[in-house]
Amino acid sequence: MNRDDDVPRIEGTRTVYEGWARYLVAEVRMPDGSRIGREIEDHGPAVAVLPYDPDRRVALLVRQFRTPPCFVDGTPSLLEVPAGLREEDDPMACARREAFEEVGLRLSQLEPAGRVWSLPGLSTERMDLFLAPYRVTDREGAGGGLAEENESIEVVEVALSDLAALADRGAVTDLKTLCLTQTLRLRHPDLFADRTETRS
Repeated sequence: MNRDDDVPRIEGTRTVYEGWARYLVAEVRMPDGSRIGREIEDHGPAVAVLPYDPDRRVALLVRQFRTPPCFVDGTPSLLEVPAGLREEDDPMACARREAFEEVGLRLSQLEPAGRVWSLPGLSTERMDLFLAPYRVTDREGAGGGLAEENESIEVVEVALSDLAALADRGAVTDLKTLCLTQTLRLRHPDLFADRTETRS
């Protein structure tokens, strides 16, 4: 069992910026007694959900502009699963809200796929991941995100076989989307099998 002196400990923090997210500098005391500074980006927990139609073998995703990728290499948009900050106490309620706002789906069943740190070296964001089967009749809204948040989200229906091919060639560049795509493939490989094979 570790003693308190055997592990790093945060001795204090100071806020250097506060806006949509907070940026802090933490003073960390290391086990050898030295002190180091570490930056923290803090905007709270989040959720992400991959909605998939098991009958038609498609997924409903979004395409949107993201400033950091554009800044790095000019990327105009990313293909992503619906996701957002957790405003509710219940991650499942948040996932359902995000799915309706972004792709117009009224989800019922959710399959938990993990709770992960999305960028542990910098951010406090811990994300609950879900898979969510849906039917055509569950599409009750237009999606596209909230106008007041200037999200400008394009709803994109992608065949699961095409999504797998994109993942295999490294074209799914958003980490949460790649993780959920591969989880769906592991849990439900039959959805990606050739239909002629499943009938033989």
